Amino acid sequence: MKRLALIALALTAGCTTTPPTNVHQPMTARPSPRLETALANGAIFQSGYSRPLFEDRRARYVGDTITVKITESTSASMKSNNKLDKTNSSKASVSALSGLPGKGLLGLNMDASSSNAFSGKGEAANNNVFTGNITVTVIDVMPNGNLLVSGEKQLAIGHEQEFVRISGVINPSYVDAFNNVDSSRVADARIEYKSAGQISEGEVMGWLARFFLNVMPF
Repeated sequence: MKRLALIALALTAGCTTTPPTNVHQPMTARPSPRLETALANGAIFQSGYSRPLFEDRRARYVGDTITVKITESTSASMKSNNKLDKTNSSKASVSALSGLPGKGLLGLNMDASSSNAFSGKGEAANNNVFTGNITVTVIDVMPNGNLLVSGEKQLAIGHEQEFVRISGVINPSYVDAFNNVDSSRVADARIEYKSAGQISEGEVMGWLARFFLNVMPF
């Protein structure tokens, strides 16, 4: 029994889990027939697979494919500088108490001063570059003709698996004659590049370390 448990543990340790995704689901769709397909009668012409003579081959139906050219380059920077100075001073003196009680206060001097200073600086910068091509599938056609697309590309390199995913809404007028479109023209774009394997797992903090990091007050 213990031997079976060790074998099961070794198998589960070697398995690679697929990282979660936020892209639109499903990631692919089978094309649906656009016309009523006639019964097979031996003819070469099949109405279910025909296109009008003057219609181009641009994607417009569920199941059609579009190549998205990912050319994402973002750059953001922020700087802040705060400075505050505050100074207070007070001075009091008693020079004469002629004819008054309390002559012991004669010649009393009092000086008080306070000073506050604050200075703070902050700076942040972020630069991201993501380029590549990925072919996606039309998974839905909206009432206005826009296309909801989604797709995934998996690359296995040794024991590591790379996942490139993208989804969004495309205006068919932005698609060229070769069914290509830039990622900058994809609305509600969700672009992901994730990996699964030993290297990616080594970059994640252990659960016990995360627990102590959350409960420690300092």
